[in-house]
Amino acid sequence: MIKTSSGTSRRRRPSAETRAVFDLLLAIVSTAHKLRAVGQRNGSVTAWGGGLWGLLHSLETGGPQTVPQLARARPVARQHIQKLADEMAAEGLVAFVENPAHKRSRLLEVTPQGEAVYLEITNELMALCGDFSAGQDLHDLELSISTINDLKDNLSALLDDENI
Repeated sequence: MIKTSSGTSRRRRPSAETRAVFDLLLAIVSTAHKLRAVGQRNGSVTAWGGGLWGLLHSLETGGPQTVPQLARARPVARQHIQKLADEMAAEGLVAFVENPAHKRSRLLEVTPQGEAVYLEITNELMALCGDFSAGQDLHDLELSISTINDLKDNLSALLDDENI
């Protein structure tokens, strides 16, 4: 069971703010599932659910990283990232290179072919976002981003506190 800030699970009636956060998290999860389904159709997510684009994005924005580093950042099992990395390496999208900081844990980096695939999928996603942005208020979108980032930071802190 998840511990709350008071160290125990709460059983009282949730406040309106608590319910709103709960509903927002449910909406995010539902949206993520639908986004994964779209990704499986356009090739940015593998058939078994691996995030090809997400891994390329992590490497493009964060530079070469080890499989354990990538897994901790998500956070997912190292084996999940290893399977995805191995498949992507076999397709020539990423490459394992020597890691000067560690003899056994090689770095994963994007290849030129991987960069081309990353840019192609990113452009497709941007076009999709362009379709969705019609009629949206920029201020509302920016407020949503801020709220979701705050929730993400709180969840990260919870995970850090539990050493997960």
